[in-house]
Amino acid sequence: MKFQVTPGMRRLCATVLGMEAIVAGLVTPVAITVNKVAPPLAVAAGVGVAVLCVVVAGLLKRPWAYVAGSLLQVVAIATGLIVPAMYFLGTIFAALWITAIIVARRVEGVTSR
Repeated sequence: MKFQVTPGMRRLCATVLGMEAIVAGLVTPVAITVNKVAPPLAVAAGVGVAVLCVVVAGLLKRPWAYVAGSLLQVVAIATGLIVPAMYFLGTIFAALWITAIIVARRVEGVTSR
């Protein structure tokens, strides 16, 4: 079965990644001020994940970008190593990511009949 990208799926997944980029960007100041993480590591983790979210959101017309987005969810959860709250927030975003794909496929499958 071929993975088909639909406009609704792109829209929902891009929204999830956009919100995740904001949260990931805010990891940087929290890691530096609250958790006393070295600034270069905090910037690499927080801003790095935020930039990846934006890049992947822009590539969602391609089916492989959904695999990249799924791997990005694992990376977001892994940022919990420097900001423990990201274990929870990353899991929430991973659930939203999966839900966006499933809901969009169901809704657009029903409307295409």
